[in-house]
Amino acid sequence: MSDAASKFDPWLADDGPAALVIREHLMPVEGKDGVLFPATYAAAEDRSKFAGGYNIDVFPEDKDVGPVVAAMLKDGRLKPTIDLFPNSPNVCLVDSVGSQANRIEPIFAKPEYAGLVPQVVVKAGEKLINLLEAGHRAGDAVVRCSALQEELRKAFQAILKGNAEPLARIAPTSLVFGVWDSRDTQAKLPRLVASTIRAFNVKKLSRSAQFVPALEYVESGMLTDPATLTDAKEKTKLEKAYAERGFIHVPATGSHGGVIATGGVRRDATLSLAALRLLAVREADGTLSTDRTKALRRYILGLALVALTAPQSAYLRQGCNLVPDTDKPREFTLVRADGQREGKDLSHADALAFAQAAAKAFMIGENRPVDFDPKLAERDVKGEAPKAVTLKGKITAIEPTEKKFTVRKGRSNVVVTTTQSTTYFKDDTESTFAAVVAESAEVEVEVADGVAAKVTAS
Repeated sequence: MSDAASKFDPWLADDGPAALVIREHLMPVEGKDGVLFPATYAAAEDRSKFAGGYNIDVFPEDKDVGPVVAAMLKDGRLKPTIDLFPNSPNVCLVDSVGSQANRIEPIFAKPEYAGLVPQVVVKAGEKLINLLEAGHRAGDAVVRCSALQEELRKAFQAILKGNAEPLARIAPTSLVFGVWDSRDTQAKLPRLVASTIRAFNVKKLSRSAQFVPALEYVESGMLTDPATLTDAKEKTKLEKAYAERGFIHVPATGSHGGVIATGGVRRDATLSLAALRLLAVREADGTLSTDRTKALRRYILGLALVALTAPQSAYLRQGCNLVPDTDKPREFTLVRADGQREGKDLSHADALAFAQAAAKAFMIGENRPVDFDPKLAERDVKGEAPKAVTLKGKITAIEPTEKKFTVRKGRSNVVVTTTQSTTYFKDDTESTFAAVVAESAEVEVEVADGVAAKVTAS
């Protein structure tokens, strides 16, 4: 085993630290008092709980609002908002944990990182989607309704039994950033790496605009004047159409104008080492595989460290370009289980070197292109289980490299495709591809959506 791959083994020990934490102080490119635009969110079904727009939590202090208002806030009769309490302490969500994960994860498709994880690319019509770009990761519909459906189902079922290795072979970043197979097995893994950007004590701004058309289309007689219409509905309909198509003046007032963060902007990122140590590899009988578990944890730790230390893009969205505040150095802290804190200085280059060594030792899964299957999607929408068939016959040809074989059934030859999740048995004893798939062997194959789930040799 390479010394490089064992470099952080003390962090993986049962009595290891709780977490690695980064606190990075940021500011708008315009300066600390510059305006930045946080994310906006749709309103809750109950608009009294959240009316939509910027997500700003406000914390009025009793001494500033008086006893009557304080009582209303405490019993929930009054929801504190920045409009009601503009001078109270507040916290504004600039970029959520989910958004940050979706920004960081795709780096593993870049050439300098691509060798660390399997590159699973789904072809849907003319579009190619890397699994690293799918919002729900291994639980996303785009891969759930592909040729990987059965293999992923088995990987999630293995998660429920405490075995993370099968999923790590297909979609290891799902272990890093979290995944929930909410549409099928309900298997759920927490985020090991969580990053969020918040702004503190913000002042909310608004803005207005006025669209001016290139020509006065109505006044010049080029378009019908709505005022000449006698039907009120037709008049309103025409005015709306003109506005939507850019033929008349349209004001836009009181819209979101960004915020000024008087208390600063900060990215908080955590790598939960305690949660990482819960990942394990188990044998078929459920016993822990010590060596394979160690290799898995090293591999996932390597990916997590690369994600945690990866350079962040300054651009989040229009009006939100954030760069490090050079007056406040980044804090990188190892937090031990007893609460003691120790400053660390782990560079991204060191994290990448460790990840490469750990990936080599783990022997990552293969790159593979797969097709999106509209028929699977239709059955998924209807809640139908995948169709399974049983094939019995004699093996007439074998492709050991691709792990395919041909079975003679009656007058037909059927090519059988296997995956890493295919299981092999000799009678009732679990076996291997090499031992079961042999020339002239009589086999029974359980096939689901074109992929062998189980191969049994008699």
